[in-house]
Amino acid sequence: MRRVVVLGVVLAGLATGLTAPGAVASGAAPSAGASVASVAEGNEQVLAAARTPGQAAYDVRLAADATGVTWTGREKISFTNTGDTPLREVYLRLWGNAWDGCKSSPVRVSRFDGGTAAALTVNCTAVKVSLKKPLRPGQRSSVAFDVTMTAPARAEQFGRSGAYSFFGNALPVLAVRDQAGWHLEPDVGIGESYYTLAADFTVRLDHPGGLLVPATGTVTTSRRTTTISKAKQVRDFAWAVGPLQQAVTKSPGGVTIRTSWTQVVPPAAIKDAQTRAAAALDDFGRRFGKYPYGEVDLVLNDNWESFYGMEYPGFVLLIAPPNEEGPVVHELAHQWFYGIVGNNEYADPWLDESFAVYASYIHTGDNQPDCWPGPLDHLITNDMGYWSKTPGWSAYVYSYGACMLHDLERTLGGAAMAKMLKSYTAAHWYGVATPQAFKSAAQAATSKDLTQFWKDHSIG
Repeated sequence: MRRVVVLGVVLAGLATGLTAPGAVASGAAPSAGASVASVAEGNEQVLAAARTPGQAAYDVRLAADATGVTWTGREKISFTNTGDTPLREVYLRLWGNAWDGCKSSPVRVSRFDGGTAAALTVNCTAVKVSLKKPLRPGQRSSVAFDVTMTAPARAEQFGRSGAYSFFGNALPVLAVRDQAGWHLEPDVGIGESYYTLAADFTVRLDHPGGLLVPATGTVTTSRRTTTISKAKQVRDFAWAVGPLQQAVTKSPGGVTIRTSWTQVVPPAAIKDAQTRAAAALDDFGRRFGKYPYGEVDLVLNDNWESFYGMEYPGFVLLIAPPNEEGPVVHELAHQWFYGIVGNNEYADPWLDESFAVYASYIHTGDNQPDCWPGPLDHLITNDMGYWSKTPGWSAYVYSYGACMLHDLERTLGGAAMAKMLKSYTAAHWYGVATPQAFKSAAQAATSKDLTQFWKDHSIG
């Protein structure tokens, strides 16, 4: 979660379909209007088979300047055409350009191998790479390019704060093509618009001595000036750099927690983050499936300009000092909902944010009785294009969506809800969930017809 500081409000107060705006059409999209469970499941199977490029492997080598603000190097992405038609191009998303657009473009790519790059589009966050020859279904290919990333002068997930720089949503990643076409939805300035498939990353980060570089994945080689990190089946790769301090602890369930902090973070904040993280990781592992990555990095700073916490696979940025309703638990819930169980965050922002808020509540034993406010003016399931023009998006996507899940638990029964969520998570492990898939899973967990429940709870 980012761009709007909403977590404190959410925790204190408390475009469905297949053709999201921004998708570049590649043939007729299937109908999004079906509500019968069997049809929804069929649509999900079709989409899963058609999402491409998949089975991606990122091989990245980067070197930092003397301060860690600018990184340059080369990135190679190997991938398989997991779709059902020839693949003639791929698109890269350069999300680090979203705020600055084409004015300064803090993420730059050049010197392509394996394909020919077109001009940057979508506010300089997308680039089309035409492959040398069409890639048939099941075939594998790769593209490689030089990349330069300079952290902008702002305390954001891609930015810098004093001597510390943060590279979240900075590394170029593959866009997704499905039955709706290429998904090139824009960043609308609030929430997230990201949509990626799980992939493997091997990233070598060469940096000046004395700078610590926590990152997504497991550090397999760490010398004074080199950090090599490997991450399996993650949707993105993020890192931080600077004269950070670090401590390593373990949860009772065996998850390694690497906590890094800037010099202004007090000891109480460090201890608070470690304690909350250990409890949440083990609890969510029992509820939704064991945390698969072995370790997680927590990076604490005293100030972020537009968020309390921001999640990446195995890596989260957090506000400090601690407070009673801080972001640690919420951001770690995102390891399952967005990270392990993916979704198109532009089309279906509630599929990760509502679930993360709900998970945070049940972690503390709060079932939010009587939380539903009554008839709503908007659907919870609207996309980010809609919310960018409609006030109050965070109340719908975070609070009302979580309350809907609490009411669903009361409708199904606690045991049935818990079993359904664990099965739903397992069914989409490292995959992509859709509203239709979740509604089908919920309906399969009860003999009650949930049609009126969805209508009453503004789920389209």
